[in-house]
Amino acid sequence: MQRKAYVPGVAALLAALLTGCTGGSGATGDATDSKPGDVGTSAVAARPGKYRTLPEPCRQLDKGTLDKMLPGIKQLPEGEQRDKAYEGAATVTYDTDRRVGCRWKDDGADATHRLLVDFERVVSYDNTVSDDTEAGQVFTSKRTEAHLPEPVPTDTTSPTASHSPSADADEDAGDDTEKEGKKSGTTDDEASGETSGDASSSPSDDSAPGVELQPRALEGLADEAFLDDQLTASASGGGHRTVTVVFRTSNVIVTVEYEQQPGPAAKVPDSKEMQDRAQELAQKLAGTLGG
Repeated sequence: MQRKAYVPGVAALLAALLTGCTGGSGATGDATDSKPGDVGTSAVAARPGKYRTLPEPCRQLDKGTLDKMLPGIKQLPEGEQRDKAYEGAATVTYDTDRRVGCRWKDDGADATHRLLVDFERVVSYDNTVSDDTEAGQVFTSKRTEAHLPEPVPTDTTSPTASHSPSADADEDAGDDTEKEGKKSGTTDDEASGETSGDASSSPSDDSAPGVELQPRALEGLADEAFLDDQLTASASGGGHRTVTVVFRTSNVIVTVEYEQQPGPAAKVPDSKEMQDRAQELAQKLAGTLGG
């Protein structure tokens, strides 16, 4: 009688265990497949970025490039002091997988130059946004913060302006004025000689770059790029110029910051020369990354 009472109890227990295991398996599977932020188990995650690592920034520039951008290094005595200047100094970062940089500096007789190269690898934490897209948004923010001026049209002349009735009327009026001047023995140039002389004697502002050298977006450099050029005037009459080139290739954003601080008797740093050097270096770095 005890054995007959025991067997049904064991059977009931086994049946309960089997039922519980079947229900628990389904719940565990649902919890494993679902992830925060996913719209469903069938959603396809965005593609990761091209770059998973960053280069060693202090090893990206050869001595020839550094001699060109930092001419004061060659003025240092050969040995440990010059070698240390060539090596540069790594910038302090908290995650070298995401951001690295290197700084160089020279103290020449006529000017002090500083150079910064910075690499930032952008990673998206949203499965629906690719690393490239996230990097594009970061790049756009940097460009917005630079406050680049609007591009200036190279040709602002209206094709119909010279043939408008008002233009013809002005031309006729000018002819009449010239005729009157000849009768009186005077010309427009003589009448306005004093004003013309003042205009020609006004000094030009060489410190401001021309239209072609203004801060602007750059074509032909990586996926997208821009250049900024800022001059801070000094009391001695010179100026501290900083040229910055920022470009993006896939999910990596590279910044080249080139500064020149002239000595007390030095002239304003040349904008074109500094921009050319910064852009040349940026092109080399983009080639190194494969952008």
